[in-house]
Amino acid sequence: MINKILDKVGSGGVWLAALSCTACFPALGSLASALGLGFLSHFEGIAVNTLLPLFASLALLVNFYNWYQHRDSLRGVLSVIGPIAVLLTLYPLWQYDWSTYLFYFGIIWMVVMSILDIVKPIKEPVCKV
Repeated sequence: MINKILDKVGSGGVWLAALSCTACFPALGSLASALGLGFLSHFEGIAVNTLLPLFASLALLVNFYNWYQHRDSLRGVLSVIGPIAVLLTLYPLWQYDWSTYLFYFGIIWMVVMSILDIVKPIKEPVCKV
């Protein structure tokens, strides 16, 4: 249960940090303004440099642990794609124009996998002795 909560905290934290960076991600900046979260732009430096990598790393570690625990290869690979895309965008690929689209894909994929985890959770393996 704690793993699911930590996964949702990681995904939600990435979204919150991304919504605060209006200059970096214009589509999310307009969404933040429409939702009344324009005040988050004052925390842009902290959000992008500290919170975004922290929450993406948390989501990645929790998803790796769940992959190891449940031994479901397909779900494991699909669950780590989003955080890896976000972290790749933040560090080695930031200089490219298409990296913003990779970031959008990563955060949307994290939400899709979080919803899938709620709708169709992985079944616990049954050990037959």
